[in-house]
Amino acid sequence: MINFDNAATTFPKPETVNAAVSEAMERYGGNPGRSGHRLSVDTAEAVYISRKKVASFFGAEPENVVFTLNCTEALNFAIKGIMNRYGGHIVISDYEHNSVVRPVFSLSKKGVNYSVAHIYPDDNMTVNSFNNAIRPDTRLIVCTAASNVTGQIPPIEKIAELCRRRNICFIVDAAQAAGVIPLKVGNGINFICAPGHKGLYGPSGTGLLISDGKYRLIPLIEGGTGSLSMVFEQPSFMPDSLESGTVNVVGIHALGKGIDFISSKGTENIRKHEEMLCDRFINGISHTEGIRIYRENGGNYAPIVSFNAEGFTPNELASLLSNDGIYLRGGLHCSGMAHTALGTAPNGTIRFAPSVFNNHNQVDELIYSLKKILKKP
Repeated sequence: MINFDNAATTFPKPETVNAAVSEAMERYGGNPGRSGHRLSVDTAEAVYISRKKVASFFGAEPENVVFTLNCTEALNFAIKGIMNRYGGHIVISDYEHNSVVRPVFSLSKKGVNYSVAHIYPDDNMTVNSFNNAIRPDTRLIVCTAASNVTGQIPPIEKIAELCRRRNICFIVDAAQAAGVIPLKVGNGINFICAPGHKGLYGPSGTGLLISDGKYRLIPLIEGGTGSLSMVFEQPSFMPDSLESGTVNVVGIHALGKGIDFISSKGTENIRKHEEMLCDRFINGISHTEGIRIYRENGGNYAPIVSFNAEGFTPNELASLLSNDGIYLRGGLHCSGMAHTALGTAPNGTIRFAPSVFNNHNQVDELIYSLKKILKKP
């Protein structure tokens, strides 16, 4: 088995993460913050240790780190939480995942207006596109830190500065960036939403909402928090306001070990390794007749490569590669708007997404298998 579908979920996981799952099941069986006995206290401490690791990694205060089920839930919390409190107009990019597009579209049916800014290979043109989309009532801008389709990296820092100057809340979708591209809240970035199970190498069922503390969100879910139990109203302070019910202790503890793994390797080193594999793959197929790679000159890219092969739909090609034990994702990648902008709708592309655990030999096997299927030398 060779997994190049790591943009969906990284696999395999570091051994320390695997071990942390077992450790949590054996040691941290209490309900954090719900009791004063030792089992509950130890469990709460384990959760808080992971919270501090996440906070340090993303430049936040521990209380401004909220654990969620996934990045999708974090984005819903942030987008709807802001708009339910402040109202107004939203700007998103045309490379957004459905985790952004669908909540925004849902809000539009309730009277919220939104505009779409185009992502260009040229950073200044992209910033101008966002700037031109801003209206007097714009309250929120949401942008991916790296496209899950092509890997293109928009100029997040410049968009953040634009938001800071215009006093507009800025939410960054870090689904494909966290663990590969350094990101911190502050300097115009008000919220970072990230999955725990992708570039942070945690288990599935983990996600993060990280805030700079400037904006207060209206909660989407209300319930038990272990605090202020005699008050019927949801607590207003973080993280309790957004963490109702028992958190995923096992996943959170293991995610903390994933953060340790990334920190020990270094995001820059991980990105260099994965980019080297992308370059090897591109060089191996770029001159193959019938192959089209979706990268533009001048663009900045995370380690993802989308391509198509003449005569095959993306799903057909992914299925044939799977028969050889090589796993890539074909289709629309839950990003219909991005594929429309790219011109690859309705079939999409096939996506190559390596991880820190892949190597040159595996890339060469993919190239060999691909050329065999295409019957190219």
